[in-house]
Amino acid sequence: MGPGKRGLFAVAVAVVCAVTVLGAPGAAFAAPDNPAPSPTATTAPDLTLPPSNDLEEVREKLEALYHAAAVATDAYNAAEEAAKKQSAEIVALAQKIVEGQERLAKLKDRAGAAARSQYRTGGLPDEAQLMLSDDPGDFLDGAGRVIQGQRATKGLIAELTRIQQDLEQYSADASAQWTKLEANRKAKATAQKKIEKQIAAAEKLESQLEKAEKERLAELQEQADQKAQTAWLDTGILDEIDGKASAAGKKAIAYATAQLGKPYVWGAEGPDSFDCSGLTSEAWKSAGRTIPRTSQEQWKQLQHVAVADMRPGDLIIYFGDASHVALYVGDGAIIHAPRPGRTVTLAGAGTMPILAVVRPDA
Repeated sequence: MGPGKRGLFAVAVAVVCAVTVLGAPGAAFAAPDNPAPSPTATTAPDLTLPPSNDLEEVREKLEALYHAAAVATDAYNAAEEAAKKQSAEIVALAQKIVEGQERLAKLKDRAGAAARSQYRTGGLPDEAQLMLSDDPGDFLDGAGRVIQGQRATKGLIAELTRIQQDLEQYSADASAQWTKLEANRKAKATAQKKIEKQIAAAEKLESQLEKAEKERLAELQEQADQKAQTAWLDTGILDEIDGKASAAGKKAIAYATAQLGKPYVWGAEGPDSFDCSGLTSEAWKSAGRTIPRTSQEQWKQLQHVAVADMRPGDLIIYFGDASHVALYVGDGAIIHAPRPGRTVTLAGAGTMPILAVVRPDA
């Protein structure tokens, strides 16, 4: 292996190693464009209990904090998906660099062999040696060889040029991908800090409550959910929804049902814990359909259907910033991973403001 070959091989190995490090847990990358996050994602959390411990106000504060964490979680998940794709591209480019350099070395060996052969014949080109031949048969045979040799030389030069150009392009592409990864590292770290900050603020706020207050807070949340669900059902929407689950939809529902009771963990996609889009993407993966990892990308990329036309297995996207997603299971109910401190659960489809309904198997 020549010095040039060793150099490019070392570069390729270094790229692969760097990708391995950057792809490890705790590495950070930027998210693609997403819908504008809720202002709660950047507003400094208020950790003080309201006067006279107004539990309804506490509940609203907690909702805002957990919503902000959900927005940041979606950004984190999107960044992680982008990082996986970028890492795979860099590894593929590194492999192409190694293979191209090996091919280039072989071609250079062929060129060197031709040069050594010319040296052994006194340095005379084939055409000159041909003109000095006294034998007509040798002359005719030699003429054919000269033509073949000229063609081979042109082909060798063309291939050497092409491979060198390919290597330059691979190197430029790898450099561009590396720049993206390096720039994205801080963005993912920022998203992670936002998540941890909002969750810590919510937990601190809850820790200031007495046991009886926490129980009452849970009751207030249940009442708020029931009120929202009742208002949704009172529109008569359920009378219009009569779609039947597809075969794939039934598999997705079966998967989600099997996860009931497992804890919510931001960024998780099973098998022991989930966040909201981790649950829905894995449910549909089990049904043989690969869908986007985040709720916002599920909203952007999957086919939208009217609420009245939804069927079990469809996904319901919630809030104006598409920061939450659930799996519709029929009869006005969903299965979803709500937020930190909760578990995968069954809930009413109308307990949160619906942004859209999307169909993974349209």
